[in-house]
Amino acid sequence: MFEIGSSLREARERRGLSSEDVQKAIRIRDRYLNALEEERWELLPGEAYLKGFLRTYADFLGLDGNLYVDEYNSRFAGRDDQLLVPQQLGRPGSSGGFGGLWRPLLLLALVAAVVAVAAWQLHGSGNPRPAGQNTGGTTTGQTTTQQTKHHHRAHHPTPPVSLPTRAVLSATRGACWLEVRQGSRSGALLYENTLQQGQTLPVRLTKGPLWIDIGDPPNLDIRMGGKLVSGMPTQTAAVLLTRSGLKSA
Repeated sequence: MFEIGSSLREARERRGLSSEDVQKAIRIRDRYLNALEEERWELLPGEAYLKGFLRTYADFLGLDGNLYVDEYNSRFAGRDDQLLVPQQLGRPGSSGGFGGLWRPLLLLALVAAVVAVAAWQLHGSGNPRPAGQNTGGTTTGQTTTQQTKHHHRAHHPTPPVSLPTRAVLSATRGACWLEVRQGSRSGALLYENTLQQGQTLPVRLTKGPLWIDIGDPPNLDIRMGGKLVSGMPTQTAAVLLTRSGLKSA
């Protein structure tokens, strides 16, 4: 048995490294590095990432990462992950969260479909004029057809393509830790937790872009308008999700 946190700190100090130096080298935030050194397990985003961070940190310092994970398992494993989702988000499916949006959205979609069908029937049900000829030799039916086509072109322009207002983050291939903030790294915190495999997180883009720190990008899919978003990073990174796609943060 040995002290996990103090041995990590001593190894780092022997190498003359600061927490910021380690963060730049292994891309683990210094607040999580400090939590490991202080054995503040409750400050880390779930056991899956805790063990990954612990192994990576120990290996970087020239220690045996697997030995440190085994020591953690023998003394601390099995703790309950703390839910870090802010209260204002609510539970998925509750009236105060994203799930509460489904009912009005479905109602709006149904009303839009009824209006579209009624408009199509209204413009497609006109009676043709009796056949005849005009002074130029063109039949009245042909003239009516040309006028009808012109009418449709004049009053039914092609609508502009609307950008999606929401996206869905899915842990498709394994657990994935996420931190979601409004607009930037310093924006309001919307979500900080680990999505387990098969879980999803709907997010809204109506208030501007979202800054997202992704712990394990290969496990995560992002879809907007039912389409898979391209440009996902291959390792731990922060991205900016906008209504037009994904950008580097």
